[in-house]
Amino acid sequence: MSIWVLFDLDGTLVDNSEGITKSTQFALDSYGYPNQPMETMKKFIGPPLHESFMEFYGFSKEQAFEAVDRYRVRYKEKGVYENRLYPGMKELLEALKSAGGKLSVSTSKPTVFTEKILKQNGIFELFDQIVGANLDGSMTDKTEVMQEAMRRAGGKENNTFFMVGDRSFDMIGAKNCGVPGIGVYFGFAEPGELEEAGADYTVETTEELKTLLMKLVTEAEN
Repeated sequence: MSIWVLFDLDGTLVDNSEGITKSTQFALDSYGYPNQPMETMKKFIGPPLHESFMEFYGFSKEQAFEAVDRYRVRYKEKGVYENRLYPGMKELLEALKSAGGKLSVSTSKPTVFTEKILKQNGIFELFDQIVGANLDGSMTDKTEVMQEAMRRAGGKENNTFFMVGDRSFDMIGAKNCGVPGIGVYFGFAEPGELEEAGADYTVETTEELKTLLMKLVTEAEN
């Protein structure tokens, strides 16, 4: 049996708020929404992009996917490079690997961008698998992403899983998959968001996350 820790990407492993918000605004400029509030732009971090365009701006599904294409014009050129690894995150991942843990990225971001970001930050090689969305908009639901990650790992009958993320979607996905959800508040969650979504644990810092995960992985092995 292996112990797997599934990590969200945006707001969990890396702070890529600059790339996402600037690329979102770039897309919205095309639809007559200049200079949008940063509070609204930050709500695009985490959920599938097309769903956010529909929810926050009333776009039709067709418009929403067009807006995603527009977003990617800037994101592919600039936005994908506008991110930084959270302090202490690489050390946390290395410690989990040393303790025998298996690591997965399970994200609604397209796999092609996810891999590029992980390589930029020098942590690509630490992950045993990377599961992300497809560019055509499929595999964006977090529950679906997690189910695929768990399937590739061999399923719950052969493994123990934990999910780490910074938004309600991550915690809901964990509940739907029947695995413990660990919510991090150094990302982009609103106060109380993670608890309301059913988080089993919450932490405020990467150091707290490291301590908790090391404890959980050690206990799962014994």
